[in-house]
Amino acid sequence: MTDPRLAHATEFGRMYSRSLSFAPEVPSITTVIAQEAKDMTGWAGHMAATELVNDPRLPGAVGSAPTLRGLAREASSAAERFRDAAAARGDRVHAYAEQVSLAALGAPGADPDGARRVLAEHGDVRFADRFDEWWQLYGVRPIAAEITVWNHTVGYAGTLDLVAEIGGRLCLIDFKTKGLTRDGRAKPLSESVVMQLVAGLRAEEMLVDPVAGTWSPWAYGQGAGGEDAMLLAVAISEAEVVPVQASPSGLRAHWRKFWALRQVWEHSRAVTETGRALRPIGPPPAGAGVGAVTPPAQASSDVQLAGSGADTGSGAPGGPVAGTVSGSANGVANGVANGAVSQRPSQFPSSS
Repeated sequence: MTDPRLAHATEFGRMYSRSLSFAPEVPSITTVIAQEAKDMTGWAGHMAATELVNDPRLPGAVGSAPTLRGLAREASSAAERFRDAAAARGDRVHAYAEQVSLAALGAPGADPDGARRVLAEHGDVRFADRFDEWWQLYGVRPIAAEITVWNHTVGYAGTLDLVAEIGGRLCLIDFKTKGLTRDGRAKPLSESVVMQLVAGLRAEEMLVDPVAGTWSPWAYGQGAGGEDAMLLAVAISEAEVVPVQASPSGLRAHWRKFWALRQVWEHSRAVTETGRALRPIGPPPAGAGVGAVTPPAQASSDVQLAGSGADTGSGAPGGPVAGTVSGSANGVANGVANGAVSQRPSQFPSSS
């Protein structure tokens, strides 16, 4: 993940501020998209199991429970380590793509050679080679790189990897670093990238100066002919680069989904800010609710205040830990004394 100057890590995810001196105000595009839950437990378990069975220390650990537990503990973090390594590699590849773009724009200080050296130090120089091949083949003409955008109407901000002209069309481009499938091809992109691209397309402002906090109207939503910019996701792997276009016919649906996820983020934050949603509540005061109508079936049965299942009166599994407590005030008092009912402040009105 890139590190735009106005982006901040918060308890509500990554958020953006209007300038370096302002507090963060709106969620990032990727934070909004992350509101869609994805179950990764199966993958994490697979990663842990794979690392454990491939550990050369495993045969020697057979028969030693402490050693096996230690190996299992190390393997349990395999998914996290894989994720962190992939994120770091993605940052290096993105940095190279950015430096190539800035150099083509004539930006002072651009250093694609330095970014390539960093990739080479980590054994990732083939990503740079494949990127260069794609850049030349598609005749990419960069217009702006790593451009931060803002949408006031919906309330979000983000940073686009590249705005460029390709084949006479204005393009908004997002780069994704991908690993390889078993047959040596780039792994496919997630369709969530369409939400990321369409959110960029619907930007209203773009950053001019992060220090002064100056912004200008979004200038790259449409080409010179009035047509919408082409939205491209570019998968960069060591074997190939695979560019794909977000289908124009599906953009409205993906935009609506993004809008809905933005509402989820807003309401989730509001719920968090209200504090604890559940609080303990004690029994009513003695004599409270006297004369209240009680269903006959409930009045004729004892109230179990601990455990579950039928009352055996013996404290056996499935029965109440402290027997049963009748619905009378004395029964409740006895239940408190026996520890079956926790003593909490009552929220019920007294009978006085």
